[in-house]
Amino acid sequence: MRIALAADHAGFEMKQDLAEVLRAQGHEVQDLGTHSTAAVDYPDCAESVARALHEHRADRGIIVCGSGAGVSIAANKFPGVRAAVCHDCYSARQAVEHDDMNVLCLGARVIGAAVARDLVEAFLGAAFSREDRHERRLNKILAIERRFTRS
Repeated sequence: MRIALAADHAGFEMKQDLAEVLRAQGHEVQDLGTHSTAAVDYPDCAESVARALHEHRADRGIIVCGSGAGVSIAANKFPGVRAAVCHDCYSARQAVEHDDMNVLCLGARVIGAAVARDLVEAFLGAAFSREDRHERRLNKILAIERRFTRS
């Protein structure tokens, strides 16, 4: 799978670890930065992952910041992005299966490396169910997005 991976300074070390693990598993990882612990703004990280998804250079995205909240808020401003902060495996899997989540947001100051690896595995191992109720709900979300991106 092609994964767009980014982090702000708080998530730099976790991003580095995840990139190594993902590559070892055979995924194509696009490391979109940051490349150090120097301070960067999390909306820029979210935009880089959203752009990779929008341009079909990635199948899914992972963004890491201190809490996961900031990058989730920023990422969801971009059309086509369905991002969520997940700090448990159930949510990381279920959000893909039921909500077609395509960006996993993690908080490096909230969870450790082992939990992050488990969450990424749950996220990447899940697929959208395509059940009628989930399709109906996703279509409502997409309709809301279309209404607001036209104005």
